[in-house]
Amino acid sequence: MNKPAVYLLDSDVFITAKNAYYAFDICPGFWDSLLHHHRENTVFSIDRVRSELLAGRATEDLVQWARQRVPHSFFFPVEDGDVPDRYAEIMLWVQRHPRYYDEAKARFAAGADGWLVAYARVHSFIVVTNEKPEPDSRRAIKIPDICQQFNVEYINTFDMLRRMGVRLHFRGPGL
Repeated sequence: MNKPAVYLLDSDVFITAKNAYYAFDICPGFWDSLLHHHRENTVFSIDRVRSELLAGRATEDLVQWARQRVPHSFFFPVEDGDVPDRYAEIMLWVQRHPRYYDEAKARFAAGADGWLVAYARVHSFIVVTNEKPEPDSRRAIKIPDICQQFNVEYINTFDMLRRMGVRLHFRGPGL
């Protein structure tokens, strides 16, 4: 029997959903589906992403959701097993890569993205991000480019929802 895919979500999945197409007041089913699939052991993220989410204003919907509704088990600690070693490999590759500007390297080192890819690499998880590859970029280091370099599968939010069979239906009065 095939092991179900496990998805590891980037902070932009949450932030973009909240700000655009899955706002809490319009589409609570999206957020409920994340929690449901987490209970099914197929949707997670990492503690560094949680920190990025909680860095918003305390009154913000996303911060409230992350604090009050999301169990701590949703966010894996990155100091797990071989993850720090894989992260070090990723950072060494980034630092040695002549294409990227120093500012891009510093931003990448300060964020969760390298940890996310390292965790997915160690545990054979699929990274979920809305970023698109930009292999010629000098100013930003994109998750898909790091995933490709280190043979980590990545997909976007919509593909994750399709693979998990999530359907968001409207049920209005009388329907």
